[in-house]
Amino acid sequence: MHILLIAQAVVAVLLSVSILLQNRGAGLGSAFGGDFGGYYTKRGLEKFLVYATVVLAIAFFGLAIINVRLSIGV
Repeated sequence: MHILLIAQAVVAVLLSVSILLQNRGAGLGSAFGGDFGGYYTKRGLEKFLVYATVVLAIAFFGLAIINVRLSIGV
């Protein structure tokens, strides 16, 4: 049980770091008069961070469900 809690805490920290490393406000640029043709492909580190964020979010959610199931004994 303690291993799952530690794993969830580590995943939470890594998820926070991956979110903070992404470009801030990149999605809002076109909403406030930015480049209207703002569609571009993500490359390199940016693409890796997006995929890592998705994987870490799914892992965090899965660990949370497992922890809840084990704590209530279902």
